[in-house]
Amino acid sequence: MFPNLQSEDPEVYASVMAEVNRQQHDLELIASENHASLAVMEAMGSPLTNKYAEGLPGARYYGGCENVDVVENLARARARKLFMVEGCDIGVNVQPHSGASANAAVFLALLKPGDTFLGLDLSHGGHLTHGSPVNSSGRLYRPVHYHVRPDGWLDMDEVRAVALAERPKLIVCGASAYPRIIDFAAFKAIADEVGALLMADIAHIAGLVAVGLHPSPFPHCDVVTTTTHKTLRGPRGGLILAKRDQMKAMNSAVFPGSQGGPLMHVIAAKAVAFNEALQPSFRSYQEQVLANAKAMAARLVARGHSLVSGGTDNHLMLIDLSEHPLSGKDGELLLGKAGITVNKNTVPGERRSPMVTSGVRVGTPAMTTRGMGVAESEQIADWIADLLASPEDADVHARVRAGVSALCAAFPLYGGAHGAGPSA
Repeated sequence: MFPNLQSEDPEVYASVMAEVNRQQHDLELIASENHASLAVMEAMGSPLTNKYAEGLPGARYYGGCENVDVVENLARARARKLFMVEGCDIGVNVQPHSGASANAAVFLALLKPGDTFLGLDLSHGGHLTHGSPVNSSGRLYRPVHYHVRPDGWLDMDEVRAVALAERPKLIVCGASAYPRIIDFAAFKAIADEVGALLMADIAHIAGLVAVGLHPSPFPHCDVVTTTTHKTLRGPRGGLILAKRDQMKAMNSAVFPGSQGGPLMHVIAAKAVAFNEALQPSFRSYQEQVLANAKAMAARLVARGHSLVSGGTDNHLMLIDLSEHPLSGKDGELLLGKAGITVNKNTVPGERRSPMVTSGVRVGTPAMTTRGMGVAESEQIADWIADLLASPEDADVHARVRAGVSALCAAFPLYGGAHGAGPSA
């Protein structure tokens, strides 16, 4: 594997192989991560990385773009087909380097510095780019926030009350750590009432939306952003979809507004991933992601753990450790030592610092890509509960680590012709 890298740069090669080994032998339960297919990774490693292609297909600032134009048009057409809903004509920009850069471009297109927008508070499940004071969204504009209720569900009454009081120019719906269905139609009614534009950030749920297992943000939203690497199982990158009357502004905000040359090798990988997502097997995969998440959440609750909102409707859940002696950071480190990779996360009513937190976010997309099902999800939940109940017990740790190793061996990553995700 990677013979040229091994001979040219043994130090980088060693780190790459160490990461390959980690992914092979550990359980990836970070909700925002997945295992891209071999075909997606081959596209990312192609000579398209050599090509500058500022502009859009047919309107580039460089020569020699005839082949990458084909690739970008494929990506745009496939993304449009994935997310198009009847009666709503949408445009697509596949160039954003990430979800954060997609969001930044939308704000640049729709807002002026100092304009007010409304988004979900970070500690209540929102994203850094939804108005955190340390992010450009919170420094260049004037964010106001809504929250979830004490039961962990979105407080739509508060959304409306804040919108009426603040009259934002833009309302952002979508989340980074919200385990329930998002009612885009309800957000649209509020946006219309106050005369605001509506943007959905579906970075986490895009794969579910694409196959109809979560309601679509269209036709309710003016603009939709997403990443391409979470439930969509593609390369790391971003995507903007918008109603046609917004697309000129979106395109200009991406280039030259906030980016230079697009990453054509990544756009090729996006095209591959979108094609994979258009296959019938992708819906079966998303159905299993949901079944696994529900099974894992139910078992954690049965083992006495509190989950934000009490469970999940999507691919993720939040274990609330507010009343537990362990912090979210403690939980992340403890589980990681046993080969279960999760991330610490803030919870509603957070009393610890953002670097410590009181929550652990768990997701099922990557383990489902490996072929694991409900039985494995329940077993993993039991391991998580065992470790959190006995964090100092070396015997428990050794037993779980051995179990994780055996499970990963039974569901090898990139094993055989299938690889991770759809076969190439």
